[in-house]
Amino acid sequence: MSVWSRFSRFVKSIFGGAISSLENPKLILEQNIRELNDQVPKMNENIATVKANVMMLQKEVKKYEKELAEVTSRIKAGIQAGRDDIAEKYAMRLESVRENHARAQEQLGFASSAYEKAIQVKKAFMREKERKIAEAKDALRAHERAQWQSKVADTLESFEITGIDQTHDEMLTRLQEETARNEARMEMALDSVDSDTLRIEEDAQKIRAAELVKQFKLEMNMGAPEEDAPAREAQDKVEVPAQEEEESPGKTIGKQRSQNG
Repeated sequence: MSVWSRFSRFVKSIFGGAISSLENPKLILEQNIRELNDQVPKMNENIATVKANVMMLQKEVKKYEKELAEVTSRIKAGIQAGRDDIAEKYAMRLESVRENHARAQEQLGFASSAYEKAIQVKKAFMREKERKIAEAKDALRAHERAQWQSKVADTLESFEITGIDQTHDEMLTRLQEETARNEARMEMALDSVDSDTLRIEEDAQKIRAAELVKQFKLEMNMGAPEEDAPAREAQDKVEVPAQEEEESPGKTIGKQRSQNG
């Protein structure tokens, strides 16, 4: 290996890595897309130039064809008029027009072929351009997703790095323990209360309230409830006056006469 080759490899080994590190694939792909799109107008201009050349040669061929017809008719007219000198003059002109016409046709063939090839090249270029742009856009979207996933991964990793996971779990455990203690205290407090006694006291209060309502009804002359009517009638029958009933006047007079007799 020559000294120059070894030196070239040495330079590439130094600067090649530096250039690669400076390259941003995302920016390069975006620039490639712009360049591909920019090439379309330039290609259209070239195709338009080729098309214009074809159209110009077509007009030129038509002009020579028209001129050939005119020169041929003049030659025939000179021969019919017996003017060979005029016929010979136009005959020489006819040769020149034929050469120009043949040359124009040949150029038109080349131009037409070039135009057809340019159209084919454009079609192939457009297909390739669309394919490359689609690949570049897919790669850019994948790159954006990868960046987002990288940020999520960094966030998840930072949980453990900064102790968030440990603190979070610790606080959850402490809250759950405190909740369990409070629930246990409530259950113990309920167990210590005599529920039967509470129910008896509640029933007694209800009975007392009913009695008070009955008394208010009696005082307001609303009468006792229907269920107390038989008891009240029995009480009226049992009640007897302490003193004897006053005797009637007839009985008193009879009694006095018996005593006098």
